[in-house]
Amino acid sequence: MKNNKSPKTTKLEEIMTPNPRVANENDDVLDWLRIMSNDRFRRLPVVDANGKIKVIFTQGDFVSYTWPDLIFQASQLAKASFMKGFSINTLLLFMIVYGVALVAVMKAFL
Repeated sequence: MKNNKSPKTTKLEEIMTPNPRVANENDDVLDWLRIMSNDRFRRLPVVDANGKIKVIFTQGDFVSYTWPDLIFQASQLAKASFMKGFSINTLLLFMIVYGVALVAVMKAFL
């Protein structure tokens, strides 16, 4: 029981956020992340043109959404001339460090 309210007798309207911040399903995913970061919350309801919730976007969704892009960008960097001296192990290490740093930053700001 948080705030001394009984889960059996407390109505949802008594504890829910009034007029929650939402995103439009046609917005860019990066705009969704900016909303979450600026307003400091971990979940963002995404609505259609009628205001119906289509999905609830989370921090974890963003990380899983961007991971394939990160791998693609790293592979492109590996092909670049300045990466010729690096081994694949070094590239993988950079990717792991970047991933850990990304999660740490997300946790710090959100």
